[in-house]
Amino acid sequence: MTDASPQADKNPVEDLIDLLDLERIEMNLFRGHSPDVSWQRVFGGQVIGQALVAAYRTVENRVCHSLHAYFIRPGDPKIPIVYEVDRSRDGKSFSTRRVVAIQHGKQIFNLAASFQVEEEGFEHQATMPDVPQPEDLPKESELRKAIEDKLPEAIGVHFARPRPIEIRPVNPQDYIDPAPVEPVQHVWFRACKGVGDDIPLSQCVLAYASDMTLLDTSVRPHGVSWVSGKLQSASLDHAMWFHGPFQTDDWLLYTQDSPSASGARGFNRGSIYTRDGKLVASVAQEGLIRYRGGEKA
Repeated sequence: MTDASPQADKNPVEDLIDLLDLERIEMNLFRGHSPDVSWQRVFGGQVIGQALVAAYRTVENRVCHSLHAYFIRPGDPKIPIVYEVDRSRDGKSFSTRRVVAIQHGKQIFNLAASFQVEEEGFEHQATMPDVPQPEDLPKESELRKAIEDKLPEAIGVHFARPRPIEIRPVNPQDYIDPAPVEPVQHVWFRACKGVGDDIPLSQCVLAYASDMTLLDTSVRPHGVSWVSGKLQSASLDHAMWFHGPFQTDDWLLYTQDSPSASGARGFNRGSIYTRDGKLVASVAQEGLIRYRGGEKA
């Protein structure tokens, strides 16, 4: 196939699906690549999603219910990432996998994931917050485009590029000069194109998206943005629990809060709801948030 159409005509979700379609190089070894538009380091959500794909390639007839991951070293977007899967255990109801991501001969990331056969059981859930609907909110892409010409060219190009996930923040901050607000944010999001009823792929897309705004929650009270160049931030760990099925191209509400920041780290929690109020996933993450602009109150 020749790449005759302009890049702008390509659906970014198709690029994301291609990104998640790992190459099998041995029974438990897989190879993934990064997009040409990667920033200085590989996006954390990409590594989470690819690692979950690698784990899924070694499991049959079971669905992931939880994953726990650590980011060890920054990923190099210029070279492939090798994912090595350890088939830790296959029980009657649960399967456990450990995935190690390797670049330059060193671990950059590891993930443990657990998979379960479908079962019926007790059910309850937290109530979804009452927030404005996505149709009543501006697109994040519009908010970004409004300040594109105020940014350095290198940041502006990255800032404005097409993304596979459409985001509509309920309570956005100013990107350049944010006022301090409480460490809570609500974000509607959806994939720009669906992946059907493929539960494993849907979960991998959701894992990718879950890293997009979560860490920002912990810097909201401190009046600083990564766009300013005064903030060093990076995900340190990431955990997800999947509670039920969902459609990636339907609107999902990501409600996030940060109970604590200390020691140059911010702790964040997230709950992901379908539009009709069903809780489908929970997320927790701690990340590095180091101020590099001098004294900060």
